[in-house]
Amino acid sequence: MRGSALDIRDLAKTFTLHVQGGVRLLVLDGVSLAVEPGECVVLADPSGAGKSTLLRAVYGNYLAQGGRVLVRHRGRVVDMVGAAPRLVLEIRRHTLGYVSQFLRVIPRVPTEQVVAGPLRAQGVDEGRARARARAMLERLRIPERLWSLSPVTFSGGEQQRVNVARVFVADYPILLLDEPTASLDAASRHEVVELIREARGRGAAVLGIVHDPQVRGEVATRIRTLAASEAP
Repeated sequence: MRGSALDIRDLAKTFTLHVQGGVRLLVLDGVSLAVEPGECVVLADPSGAGKSTLLRAVYGNYLAQGGRVLVRHRGRVVDMVGAAPRLVLEIRRHTLGYVSQFLRVIPRVPTEQVVAGPLRAQGVDEGRARARARAMLERLRIPERLWSLSPVTFSGGEQQRVNVARVFVADYPILLLDEPTASLDAASRHEVVELIREARGRGAAVLGIVHDPQVRGEVATRIRTLAASEAP
């Protein structure tokens, strides 16, 4: 682990296809990589290689069959593989920010509350949380007339900007980014690139999937493939 914020060691993930006779599909096999504070490591494998599966395993959405996912959380190191559910939730609340490919929110919750939610969960008072949420929505060019509406009816690009806003509104030490600029226009892509750079500047460790070669070149400090191996 040394000074790493995130250290993945020999991670293995298998899916069992029950509707196809119990066939077992090995997706991740002995993946090892570490991400230091201030680094942005971008995975450059082709589609279907298991990149999103890796991020979900790190976040605790998928249970790995082998290996370790060591996360530096509030001064101690926690292995996400086998961690108690309550601890996983605590780590998500304070340490791990995750921009997934899809926006998942409770219907009818206004966009402003969706974006302020992570800060409120961290104990930030409502007024300050709302102010930061509004500033982030403005920066990502979500019109003010939409802030009181649920984002479930927004366009794909607007939903993705809300997805980015509710993660970058909080200063997570570790960021997992699954195609954060997908379906965004050029101006919005630029803002997301700047947010990633600012996160790195404050010392966040970033692990991301970026297929756009221009964006990848702008944010990556290191490019990795899942087939490559790192010494622990």
